[in-house]
Amino acid sequence: MQGTLALDARRQIGEHRTNHIFGEQTMPKTFIKSALAALALATATVVVQAQEVTLTVHHFLSPKASPQAAFMEPWAQKVEKESGGKIKIEFYPAMSLGGKPPELYSQVRDGAADIVWTLPGYTPGVFPRSEVFELPSVHRGSAADTAKAIYANWDAIKEDFKDVHPLAVYTHAGNALHMADGCVSSPEELKGKKLRVPSRTGGWVIEALGAEGVGMPLPAFPQALSKKAVDGGMLPFEIVPPYKVHELTTCSVQGENGRRWGTAVFLFAMNKDKYNSLSNELKAVIDANSGPSLAAQAGAIWDGLEKPAAQAINSKSKVLSLDAGKTQAMLDAMASVEERWIKEATENGRDGAALVAAAKKAFVGQ
Repeated sequence: MQGTLALDARRQIGEHRTNHIFGEQTMPKTFIKSALAALALATATVVVQAQEVTLTVHHFLSPKASPQAAFMEPWAQKVEKESGGKIKIEFYPAMSLGGKPPELYSQVRDGAADIVWTLPGYTPGVFPRSEVFELPSVHRGSAADTAKAIYANWDAIKEDFKDVHPLAVYTHAGNALHMADGCVSSPEELKGKKLRVPSRTGGWVIEALGAEGVGMPLPAFPQALSKKAVDGGMLPFEIVPPYKVHELTTCSVQGENGRRWGTAVFLFAMNKDKYNSLSNELKAVIDANSGPSLAAQAGAIWDGLEKPAAQAINSKSKVLSLDAGKTQAMLDAMASVEERWIKEATENGRDGAALVAAAKKAFVGQ
């Protein structure tokens, strides 16, 4: 519309100038002023339009699940408001832009999506430094505390995210064991079981407990349970009710005082070229709504969802909190996971022991 107005204004001025040159008529000053005014208005409108941008957000969960409903939608509304409407956010949940969950990172890296929410653990080996926060010996069961620890160690792990523009890196409150047939309270009771895991570190935890880890994205887990392809799996509480996992399991097992068996890192990231294409004004809006403060907000949201989710689980299944002795027995069995992680990091030229020590120190210092 505005482009047409501008073209018409230019055309009319040109026609009058042509007629004037050939002496057919004199161009009135009032006409010149009105035409130029129309041209200026149309041009200004086009400039404003050029500053507007629509950002696509792609992820693998339901739009009703907490990552979109409780975290990303409020974030998007805040960004839109603070940009004065110059930034618009469009959501594409449940892989509706195509591909599979493990492809989300490459999609945002390569520009197929402007923004994604995903788990770095879905692309093993790409995030070898930030993975340290998934270890059961490092994680302390609070998503908010882990978010702070991640950014306290940012300089040591930021290389993992050099190919994207990270908006927030954080974790959930930690993995509990959700069992399809009865509770378990010791590593011995897990031997021979097949359990869904969200990442390779989760797989290492399950192996250390004597079970078999089966890697799969969350949306595939309920069907695997219903088909008895797995005996259970690792999840935080908050995501259990939206996927009705508690209707397919009989017991959810955590440690004393809510201690969990490691966690999973989440990545909320933007395509670098898309970010760099924004005006300084719009970059400032994105910057004000990303980084440590956004990660801390996300962690607090995930922590806050755990209690009502546990209540929902208890309505259909059972939450079992192990006593101190049994909790320590489980953690002792998992001790080899840290050793394995440090050994691999060292073999790949990274100081794994230093990364683990720094991550643990960040928790102690809070």
